[in-house]
Amino acid sequence: MKLKLITTYLCLITFYGYSQDTPSALNLQEAIDFALENNRQAKNAGRNIEAARQQKWETTSQGLPQIDAKIDYQNWLKQQVSLIPAEFGGGTPGEFSEVTFGTQQTMNATATLNQLIFDGSYLVGLKAAQIYLDISENAKEKTDLEVRKSVIEAYGNVLLANETIAILERNKSVLEKNVEETTKIYANGLEEAESVEQLLITLSSIESALNNANRLSGVAKQLLNLTLGIDVYSNITLTDNLESLTATNIELSLLSFEENIENNIDYKIAMNDKKSAETLLKLEQVKFLPSINGFINGGYTGNADKFNFVRSDQKWFGSSLVGVSMNIPIFSSMGRSAATQRAKINLEIANDDLTETEQKIQLEIASAKSDYQFSIEEYQNKVRNLELAERIEAKNQTKFFEGIASSFELRQAQTQLYSSQQDYLQAMVDVINKKAVLETVLNTINN
Repeated sequence: MKLKLITTYLCLITFYGYSQDTPSALNLQEAIDFALENNRQAKNAGRNIEAARQQKWETTSQGLPQIDAKIDYQNWLKQQVSLIPAEFGGGTPGEFSEVTFGTQQTMNATATLNQLIFDGSYLVGLKAAQIYLDISENAKEKTDLEVRKSVIEAYGNVLLANETIAILERNKSVLEKNVEETTKIYANGLEEAESVEQLLITLSSIESALNNANRLSGVAKQLLNLTLGIDVYSNITLTDNLESLTATNIELSLLSFEENIENNIDYKIAMNDKKSAETLLKLEQVKFLPSINGFINGGYTGNADKFNFVRSDQKWFGSSLVGVSMNIPIFSSMGRSAATQRAKINLEIANDDLTETEQKIQLEIASAKSDYQFSIEEYQNKVRNLELAERIEAKNQTKFFEGIASSFELRQAQTQLYSSQQDYLQAMVDVINKKAVLETVLNTINN
């Protein structure tokens, strides 16, 4: 009994923890917000920003005081023998005496403080680290924009699949009734076999389309889950519907939105690339300047024939040193000059890339506005076409069962209706997606 209670408790904890991570229902805005926090690409982009911050501090720390400590221990397994004139010790002139200098064991402990006084490369490196952080933040912004657009598309595709299935099931139900009624009429000799066959052909097409829609629905849900950053087999209820989303996404003010190319994320990235090229050029230029470093160190040395360094009576001899060093670049066989020229060429390339990016963005904005306006017009057109197709199909239904219209005419009307239904659904999705594209280009979300 106790084991069962523990198992049940663990299952409840597991379920609770899982339910906290994976929502059960989401509207579109909630799905976007959730994805920006949990999408794997968005999370990695955030991690890259943190890595860039750490890189910036790593660069900054190189110009701050650096302290290193060092301990050396030496034990002569066989001490080196030196020869000195024997006469120094009262021996025979011309002969040499064998002597050893120092103790068998030595220990040195030193601490050194190094300080960069001047280095042009360091100053440029600080600026480069900030640019690298800006680039990482730009990448995060671009990733978030793409994730937002992907969520909108994936969310719309799931709604499209659901609406398609619902419509196809209604069409199938109507066709099955038509087949049943027509079969009875045919059995009474009041209708030709071709009428039943025409309806069966249409019914077969609808059934095939319904089976395909069900399969695509599963794929669309998995793609949405992947975009959200959750397990692909999770089951989430979408609380928005296609018609309401379409209505809220018809925003004509976007078509007259004041364009500011500097808000576009691709422009920001191109501008940072230019700044990066300028910084690299400065880096090559300052390599012609000298660098100055200062240091101060202090240490103690102990000597003994046995390992007595931990004893209190061990004698330690202190020493200290302060100094400044200057490194002056003089001649590099034109290597630094070549590197500077290469950096200038890269800067020219970055300038041209920025100009081309500006022009591309202008075209993208114009194209996105045109596509969005066209999608709205197409949606309004498809609404009217669907209403017409429904009336035509209803009239042909009546005419067919009254014996006025042929089965071929009814099938044409039904096929036209089914096509209009799909066009209508696709038109709604296009409005939602084209608005997302325009908002991404204009970057109205982050500005």
